[in-house]
Amino acid sequence: MRPAKNVDRPRGAYLSRDQRRMLVERASPDLAEFLRALSLVPLRPGALAALAVVNFDKSLGVLTIGRDKAGRDRKIKLPEVTAAFFKGVSKGKLPTAPLLARADGKPWTKDSWKWPVKAAATAAGLPATTTAYVVRHSVITDLVVGGLDLATTAVLSGTSVAMIERHYMHLQADRAAAALAGLTL
Repeated sequence: MRPAKNVDRPRGAYLSRDQRRMLVERASPDLAEFLRALSLVPLRPGALAALAVVNFDKSLGVLTIGRDKAGRDRKIKLPEVTAAFFKGVSKGKLPTAPLLARADGKPWTKDSWKWPVKAAATAAGLPATTTAYVVRHSVITDLVVGGLDLATTAVLSGTSVAMIERHYMHLQADRAAAALAGLTL
């Protein structure tokens, strides 16, 4: 096995929730579903694209992510609003069908989303650095800034705590300073 490229570089681009909404609004309907899903769960775009309908348990609201870069299966209990989104996109599909498919019914691939995401970003007036992976980074950033512990963030994201610490720990500086301020006598 060879190490993945660029995993240690800083995550510079960030899209706010409003910017992610604008990206979704400027995308074609099929890409909009894919981008909305990326905005709801901190998955790698490839892991999201690999999901089939069978990976979503409608009755429990649980998404099962098969082996991806994380190296093992994991289950994510979804909040009601997110589960409702996945119920909607899975409705009427066979269990083996892609959970999120392109308009032609085929699964998404890096090559099929790359240029449409760039086009939607341009139409939305977003930075040229906008990619599907930037959406993932932005979601992880929001989880960390929102106070979710780094271990849980790592599990949801399918990455190691060390990687989350390396790229997102600095976002907790203000919370750490506030906690220290609470120690004054």
